[in-house]
Amino acid sequence: MKKILFACMSTSLLFGEANSDKLFECTKIFQERKSELLVELERIDEEKQALQTLKIATEELLKKKKKALELKEEALEKKLQEVKKREENIERMLKENKEILARLTKTKMSKLAQTYSKMKASAAANILANLPSKEAVAILQELKPKTVGQIFAKMDPKKASELTELLSK
Repeated sequence: MKKILFACMSTSLLFGEANSDKLFECTKIFQERKSELLVELERIDEEKQALQTLKIATEELLKKKKKALELKEEALEKKLQEVKKREENIERMLKENKEILARLTKTKMSKLAQTYSKMKASAAANILANLPSKEAVAILQELKPKTVGQIFAKMDPKKASELTELLSK
């Protein structure tokens, strides 16, 4: 722009007054163009400010959403820890219950075994032969080998062999 202005001025000096009208027109054109450029700069500045405002608003929104997400993640993590603690408590209680059940079953079987050991071998053989095999085996496992032998001697050989096979497993 300066070059054009300089060119116009130097041309006007060279050509004198005849060119002064042309110089005036040239200056007028430059003034109009300068006004257009100022308007354009003002528009660009307004757009820049609008973009800056939008950027700030977007960043604020992102910060709020990030904070909300962090709070939700913390709450979720707390819930997860609570669930894990509950699972651990349930597993511990389940293990304790299994141990108690095993002790009760052993005590029950032990008392049953004592009862059968006090019976005559023929009476015990008749009762055990009529029990389901699993229950009969559980009782026989609690008895002393000598007592088991006496009971098997009085039992049907087929049933005795079946129970013996189950006892050996």
